[in-house]
Amino acid sequence: MPSPVDIHQADAPSDEHWIEHLNDGSHVLIRPIRPEDREREAKFIRNLSPETRHFRFLGAVKEASPALLDELLQADYRHRMAFVALVHQDGELIEVGVSRYASIGDNGQCECAVTVADAWQHRGLGTALMRHLIDTARRNGFKQMYTVDSATNAHLQALAHELGFQRIRAPLDATQVIHQLDL
Repeated sequence: MPSPVDIHQADAPSDEHWIEHLNDGSHVLIRPIRPEDREREAKFIRNLSPETRHFRFLGAVKEASPALLDELLQADYRHRMAFVALVHQDGELIEVGVSRYASIGDNGQCECAVTVADAWQHRGLGTALMRHLIDTARRNGFKQMYTVDSATNAHLQALAHELGFQRIRAPLDATQVIHQLDL
Protein backbone atom coordinates (compact mmCIF):
# COMPACT_ATOMS: atom_id res chain seq x y z
CA MET A 1 0.00 0.00 0.00
CA PRO A 2 1.46 3.41 -0.90
CA SER A 3 2.30 5.84 1.89
CA PRO A 4 0.40 9.16 2.09
CA VAL A 5 3.38 10.85 0.44
CA ASP A 6 3.26 8.37 -2.47
CA ILE A 7 -0.47 8.92 -2.94
CA HIS A 8 0.07 12.67 -2.71
CA GLN A 9 2.79 12.60 -5.35
CA ALA A 10 0.89 10.29 -7.72
CA ASP A 11 -2.36 12.26 -7.70
CA ALA A 12 -0.89 15.75 -7.54
CA PRO A 13 -1.71 18.00 -10.48
CA SER A 14 1.90 18.95 -11.19
CA ASP A 15 1.27 22.39 -12.66
CA GLU A 16 -1.74 23.56 -10.63
CA HIS A 17 -0.90 26.94 -9.10
CA TRP A 18 -2.13 30.52 -9.05
CA ILE A 19 -0.57 33.92 -8.54
CA GLU A 20 -2.97 35.90 -6.36
CA HIS A 21 -2.83 39.68 -6.12
CA LEU A 22 -3.84 40.76 -2.63
CA ASN A 23 -5.67 43.88 -1.46
CA ASP A 24 -2.43 45.71 -0.61
CA GLY A 25 -0.88 45.09 -4.05
CA SER A 26 1.37 42.25 -2.91
CA HIS A 27 1.13 38.85 -4.54
CA VAL A 28 1.52 35.24 -3.44
CA LEU A 29 1.82 31.87 -5.13
CA ILE A 30 -0.94 29.45 -4.13
CA ARG A 31 -0.50 25.77 -4.90
CA PRO A 32 -1.28 22.36 -3.43
CA ILE A 33 0.87 21.36 -0.48
CA ARG A 34 3.75 18.99 -1.28
CA PRO A 35 5.92 16.66 0.82
CA GLU A 36 8.87 19.02 0.39
CA ASP A 37 6.86 21.68 2.28
CA ARG A 38 7.35 19.79 5.57
CA GLU A 39 9.99 22.10 7.08
CA ARG A 40 8.22 25.17 5.64
CA GLU A 41 4.98 24.07 7.36
CA ALA A 42 6.82 23.49 10.67
CA LYS A 43 8.43 26.94 10.47
CA PHE A 44 5.08 28.52 9.52
CA ILE A 45 3.42 27.08 12.65
CA ARG A 46 6.39 27.97 14.86
CA ASN A 47 6.29 31.61 13.68
CA LEU A 48 2.55 32.15 14.29
CA SER A 49 1.64 34.27 17.28
CA PRO A 50 0.32 32.33 20.31
CA GLU A 51 -3.17 33.71 19.60
CA THR A 52 -3.14 32.64 15.93
CA ARG A 53 -1.81 29.18 16.87
CA HIS A 54 -4.54 28.88 19.51
CA PHE A 55 -7.25 29.84 17.01
CA ARG A 56 -5.90 27.31 14.47
CA PHE A 57 -5.51 24.35 16.82
CA LEU A 58 -8.04 25.36 19.52
CA GLY A 59 -5.35 24.73 22.09
CA ALA A 60 -1.78 25.50 23.06
CA VAL A 61 0.59 24.28 20.34
CA LYS A 62 4.09 25.76 20.21
CA GLU A 63 5.75 23.35 17.82
CA ALA A 64 4.30 20.86 15.35
CA SER A 65 5.19 17.30 16.33
CA PRO A 66 6.36 14.88 13.62
CA ALA A 67 2.95 13.13 13.85
CA LEU A 68 1.09 16.44 13.41
CA LEU A 69 3.27 17.33 10.42
CA ASP A 70 2.58 13.90 8.90
CA GLU A 71 -1.15 14.60 9.21
CA LEU A 72 -0.93 18.16 7.89
CA LEU A 73 1.04 17.08 4.81
CA GLN A 74 -1.38 14.31 3.83
CA ALA A 75 -3.33 15.27 0.75
CA ASP A 76 -4.85 12.89 -1.75
CA TYR A 77 -6.51 15.71 -3.76
CA ARG A 78 -9.98 14.25 -3.21
CA HIS A 79 -10.72 13.39 0.43
CA ARG A 80 -7.93 15.53 1.93
CA MET A 81 -6.66 18.72 0.34
CA ALA A 82 -4.39 21.57 1.36
CA PHE A 83 -3.23 24.71 -0.41
CA VAL A 84 -0.22 26.77 0.69
CA ALA A 85 0.47 30.42 -0.02
CA LEU A 86 4.15 31.12 -0.64
CA VAL A 87 6.29 34.23 -1.04
CA HIS A 88 9.97 34.93 -1.56
CA GLN A 89 11.46 36.71 1.43
CA ASP A 90 15.17 37.40 1.82
CA GLY A 91 15.96 34.85 -0.88
CA GLU A 92 13.90 32.11 0.79
CA LEU A 93 10.52 30.68 -0.21
CA ILE A 94 8.31 30.89 2.88
CA GLU A 95 4.77 29.83 3.70
CA VAL A 96 2.45 32.67 4.69
CA GLY A 97 -0.88 30.85 4.67
CA VAL A 98 -2.57 27.49 4.35
CA SER A 99 -6.10 26.22 3.82
CA ARG A 100 -7.18 22.60 4.06
CA TYR A 101 -10.12 20.25 4.21
CA ALA A 102 -10.63 16.63 5.20
CA SER A 103 -13.57 14.40 4.38
CA ILE A 104 -15.81 13.46 7.30
CA GLY A 105 -17.21 9.98 6.67
CA ASP A 106 -19.36 9.27 3.63
CA ASN A 107 -21.94 11.99 4.19
CA GLY A 108 -20.61 14.53 1.68
CA GLN A 109 -19.16 16.80 4.38
CA CYS A 110 -15.64 18.05 4.86
CA GLU A 111 -14.11 19.97 7.73
CA CYS A 112 -11.92 22.91 6.75
CA ALA A 113 -9.39 25.29 8.27
CA VAL A 114 -7.48 28.33 7.12
CA THR A 115 -4.50 30.00 8.77
CA VAL A 116 -2.67 33.13 7.67
CA ALA A 117 0.65 34.35 9.09
CA ASP A 118 0.11 37.32 11.38
CA ALA A 119 2.02 39.76 9.13
CA TRP A 120 -0.12 38.70 6.14
CA GLN A 121 -3.54 39.08 7.74
CA HIS A 122 -6.05 41.70 6.52
CA ARG A 123 -4.81 41.53 2.91
CA GLY A 124 -7.37 39.12 1.46
CA LEU A 125 -5.12 36.06 1.63
CA GLY A 126 -7.54 34.00 3.74
CA THR A 127 -10.29 34.71 1.22
CA ALA A 128 -8.09 33.65 -1.72
CA LEU A 129 -7.01 30.43 0.02
CA MET A 130 -10.58 29.55 0.95
CA ARG A 131 -11.96 30.23 -2.54
CA HIS A 132 -9.52 27.68 -4.00
CA LEU A 133 -10.43 25.21 -1.26
CA ILE A 134 -14.19 25.68 -1.76
CA ASP A 135 -13.86 25.26 -5.55
CA THR A 136 -11.87 22.05 -5.08
CA ALA A 137 -14.36 20.65 -2.56
CA ARG A 138 -17.21 21.33 -5.01
CA ARG A 139 -15.32 19.65 -7.88
CA ASN A 140 -14.73 16.65 -5.64
CA GLY A 141 -18.44 16.26 -4.92
CA PHE A 142 -18.70 17.56 -1.38
CA LYS A 143 -22.10 18.97 -0.43
CA GLN A 144 -21.16 20.84 2.74
CA MET A 145 -18.03 22.33 4.28
CA TYR A 146 -17.74 23.32 7.92
CA THR A 147 -15.24 24.57 10.45
CA VAL A 148 -15.26 24.53 14.25
CA ASP A 149 -13.77 27.70 15.69
CA SER A 150 -13.29 29.73 18.82
CA ALA A 151 -16.25 32.02 19.45
CA THR A 152 -13.72 34.84 20.02
CA ASN A 153 -12.05 34.54 16.59
CA ALA A 154 -13.46 37.70 15.03
CA HIS A 155 -11.22 37.48 11.92
CA LEU A 156 -12.52 34.05 10.99
CA GLN A 157 -16.09 35.06 11.72
CA ALA A 158 -15.75 37.95 9.25
CA LEU A 159 -14.14 35.69 6.64
CA ALA A 160 -16.82 33.01 7.06
CA HIS A 161 -19.56 35.62 6.70
CA GLU A 162 -17.90 37.06 3.57
CA LEU A 163 -17.75 33.59 1.99
CA GLY A 164 -21.40 32.79 2.79
CA PHE A 165 -20.92 30.38 5.70
CA GLN A 166 -23.76 30.16 8.22
CA ARG A 167 -22.83 30.43 11.90
CA ILE A 168 -24.28 28.19 14.60
CA ARG A 169 -23.29 27.63 18.21
CA ALA A 170 -21.40 24.43 18.91
CA PRO A 171 -23.87 22.23 20.80
CA LEU A 172 -21.35 20.81 23.27
CA ASP A 173 -19.07 23.81 23.88
CA ALA A 174 -20.27 27.40 24.32
CA THR A 175 -16.72 28.69 23.65
CA GLN A 176 -16.89 27.40 20.07
CA VAL A 177 -18.95 28.09 16.97
CA ILE A 178 -19.52 26.11 13.80
CA HIS A 179 -19.49 27.80 10.40
CA GLN A 180 -21.03 25.74 7.60
CA LEU A 181 -21.36 26.29 3.89
CA ASP A 182 -23.60 24.38 1.51
CA LEU A 183 -21.63 23.68 -1.61
